[in-house]
Amino acid sequence: MFELPGSVRVALWATVVIGSGGDLAGVAPRALPDVDHVAGLLDRLTLWRDLGEGAVLVALPSAGHVASLPRTDDEARDAAVEAGEALYVAGIGGVLVPEHSTYGSSGRRVDWHAFDAEPVPVHRVEALSHRQLERDLLELVTTARDDLERVGGQPFADSLAREIADNRLGGAWGLPDALDDRAYRVITLAGTVGAAARIGTEHSGAIDARTAADRDATLLALARGADRLLADATNAACAQLAGWVPAR
Repeated sequence: MFELPGSVRVALWATVVIGSGGDLAGVAPRALPDVDHVAGLLDRLTLWRDLGEGAVLVALPSAGHVASLPRTDDEARDAAVEAGEALYVAGIGGVLVPEHSTYGSSGRRVDWHAFDAEPVPVHRVEALSHRQLERDLLELVTTARDDLERVGGQPFADSLAREIADNRLGGAWGLPDALDDRAYRVITLAGTVGAAARIGTEHSGAIDARTAADRDATLLALARGADRLLADATNAACAQLAGWVPAR
């Protein structure tokens, strides 16, 4: 079953807990239930809340694609690109990057590392609309489908197609109940599309090297586009949960 990046879940749960005045110690168990040890998260979330931040936001950068990150130094940028995800806050600035490792013989551990960053204009987040993001996502998928048909090859096995369908019909995404239906739909669909595109690069079905290269380039572009829309959809939801904007 596909799962969303941990930073997506943490951003949403942290924003919900901050808005409700709840205990931030409950964020990690809700957002990262499959992680055995989490370090560095609670203290930074508490500091951000105490300094007046009402929303925790997410970036999903990759090599050469770092526009979603706030302006920061090379060390923070490189760490975020390596992790493929990061948390940040808009008002005071600041980035939090996860480092994944093993815990004991078979467990999982995530250490969160804090970096300085410049503030982000809140109006950029407030301008995001799930309605528009959903249209953008459907257009992205349609374009990728047409490109794959033109290129040839079969990037998804039948079993994978069934798994994608199962996730569309209902998956355990670990998201807060406070999300409205459209936000939930766009976030989970973007997460599914991105994960499926990456899995597709591992299941060639291509008959020659040129076809395989063209197909992989199309799928990589699809994955990156889905990541961008997933981050935007998450941040739009956090803006709603923080009371910055109404649902739209």
